[in-house]
Amino acid sequence: MSDLIQRFLAGDRRALARLLSHVENRTELGARAIRESFDRTGRAHIVGITGPPGAGKSTLTNALIRELRGRDRRVGVLAIDPSSAITGGATLGDRIRMMENHADEGVYIRSMATRGQMGGLALAATGAIHLLDAYGFDVILVETVGVGQDEVDIAETADTTLLVQVPGLGDSIQTIKAGIMEIADILVVNKADRPDARQLVRDLRNMLLLGETPEGDWKIPIVETVATEGTGIPRLVDQIDAHRAWLEESGRHRGRIERRLAREVVLLARERFDQWITARLHDQAFADARAALLARQVDPGTLADRLLDGVLDPADTTQTRR
Repeated sequence: MSDLIQRFLAGDRRALARLLSHVENRTELGARAIRESFDRTGRAHIVGITGPPGAGKSTLTNALIRELRGRDRRVGVLAIDPSSAITGGATLGDRIRMMENHADEGVYIRSMATRGQMGGLALAATGAIHLLDAYGFDVILVETVGVGQDEVDIAETADTTLLVQVPGLGDSIQTIKAGIMEIADILVVNKADRPDARQLVRDLRNMLLLGETPEGDWKIPIVETVATEGTGIPRLVDQIDAHRAWLEESGRHRGRIERRLAREVVLLARERFDQWITARLHDQAFADARAALLARQVDPGTLADRLLDGVLDPADTTQTRR
């Protein structure tokens, strides 16, 4: 197993694929691979691609791959797919659309199942991003499941977030809500050759005028694309590059990375604590307590306090107890 990590560090694509599976399956080897390669991360530009179902995100991602490769950049792609209700695996629809790139050594495409995780991202996505970064990709494209108004996790993961909108989904104003608008660094109107595209662009401009962007000196651009034809894709990549340059020149890049890593620590700690507390609840030592719970002799809150005994410090007044 240590040989697998060494082969990954030496640039072996098969080792990368196997370790990504370990990261997705939350194994110790996956965690170890991240630990041993973490000092190689922090170089890639992470670009999130999100938007409603039917916006053409996969086709847009494919067009971005072609443009970025034309600019001699190595591209890693993490395509978050809905989980199969039967196997728990990804549907692989995104990889089918991107098959034209499978033979390019400068491109690596990985589908990852959400496995019920809300927010448009899989829980293991951040770990997979670390491995793709450590492997040496210049740009990592993260395409999410189609998002709703509250599923904005991608903004906490990416350096630059593309919010893809498309005409023809009904009342465009209803598709543009504050929660989802606030995550956008760049707005993309895909399928811009449709007759109602101009109205959508006007609506987006009006929304930008009415709202206050969190980072006011970055003027959110609206880029019109027809991904199937490659129209507008060079300008979109130019805007992605401009946003990265702005992040670095303004000093905000460091802040985003700090927030992203802190959030990852919280998520991992929460996952591990959930596993620990579940194992403790089902330990033989709590058999009588579980029986008392079923007999309604103890309430769930009291049993939760018993589970937490020895974990929370009674002297720490910042912690909440019943």
